[in-house]
Amino acid sequence: MSQLSRPTGTVDYHFPKRCSAAGNRLMHGVNGFGRTLLKNGRWLVGLDADDLLERATGITRLDDFGTPPLREPLNLLLTSFERDADLNLVGRITVRSEMLRLLCNRLRLTHDRKQFPAIAREEILRPIFITGLPRSGTSFLHALLAQDPGARAPQVWEVMHPSPPPLRSSYRSDPRIAATEKELRWIDVLMPGFDRCHDIEAQAPQECIAITDHSFLSYVFESMYFVTSYRKWHDRQDKVPAYLFHKKFLQQLQCHCPGSHWVLKAPSHLMALDALVQVYPDAEIIMTHRDPLKVLASTASFAEVLRAPFTNRSVRRGLGAEVSERWAESARQAIRFRQSRPKSQNKWCDVSYLDLVRDPMAVVRGIYHQFQRELTEEAHGKMLAFLKAQRTDRNNLHRYSLEEFGLDPARERETFRRYMEFFRVVPEG
Repeated sequence: MSQLSRPTGTVDYHFPKRCSAAGNRLMHGVNGFGRTLLKNGRWLVGLDADDLLERATGITRLDDFGTPPLREPLNLLLTSFERDADLNLVGRITVRSEMLRLLCNRLRLTHDRKQFPAIAREEILRPIFITGLPRSGTSFLHALLAQDPGARAPQVWEVMHPSPPPLRSSYRSDPRIAATEKELRWIDVLMPGFDRCHDIEAQAPQECIAITDHSFLSYVFESMYFVTSYRKWHDRQDKVPAYLFHKKFLQQLQCHCPGSHWVLKAPSHLMALDALVQVYPDAEIIMTHRDPLKVLASTASFAEVLRAPFTNRSVRRGLGAEVSERWAESARQAIRFRQSRPKSQNKWCDVSYLDLVRDPMAVVRGIYHQFQRELTEEAHGKMLAFLKAQRTDRNNLHRYSLEEFGLDPARERETFRRYMEFFRVVPEG
């Protein structure tokens, strides 16, 4: 699950909160019932590929899942859920529901392209991709740049339910918006404490891993579950098929509701920059930078919030090391990519998290100047209004530390030394 996040301890998205005081009790009760009576629910909530494919076909009355081929990644993912994730009953129900949603969306997207051939002719020109280490301001910047009236950012509701293609005339009143809001209320029940880390609303910008998960070649699955074997397999795969599907998805959303450019976001783009520029050769990429010691603690804590409701295993054990390894390697990949393309620096814009917090509009002006785009008065005004609507909330901060996840600050500082030197990242505090 990928959500609209806020830079911890500074800028807080001013979206309505949803509360679920009974969430923890309900979760424990359901999972206790599953352990006692249903043997973790395996016979009741199956995760068999043939069954899920047949069920999705029955729901949609369609049978063409399109490209890229999904059988191998789906099989490997489901096997990893069974072998690695130690899913509890709530986890199994959640996974089965999500797999069916993704499969049904695949069927409907393929059908839409057959019904409306013009979708495939949509051009995705000069998209802006925001990436960087997690919790480094990517989501805040995504939401800010999306205020430009010409910009097109995928919203949560249309990513969750992309078929049929959204219409301009009903874009802000589509019934899928209300349906998505109802579905999002389950987050408070399934993941108590989630709202201390992230806010999500149906009409907020959504990040790209919620698109690539439809290809079953996505980093979204490892963010929510212990899928070790799938993760190792996925790391070795060519990511171009995932980005080709990503482009198809944008064509679907754009065909009736175009903008001057797309504004897109995911920290995981760091692990697939070669594939990204193969599919989007004219992409312009923003990379946010923040002290990794702040990033790691926050990321590990959020991963714990995401995973804990769905597994019987101890969540915290080894989580810090996993997070450090993942993002240290992503930083190394980003450095290698940048060094291999010295003539493409005009397509990059580096953003300091501290600068973003200190003066967001100065950062925005720098981005538009770097990419030779016009920042119109209307866009400037809407961004200022968005910033004014934000609030600082230090009474309900998401608390965490490196030590509680088994991470040694000195060792992590050395691990990320090259990243900090290459991008001139300033230590925080």
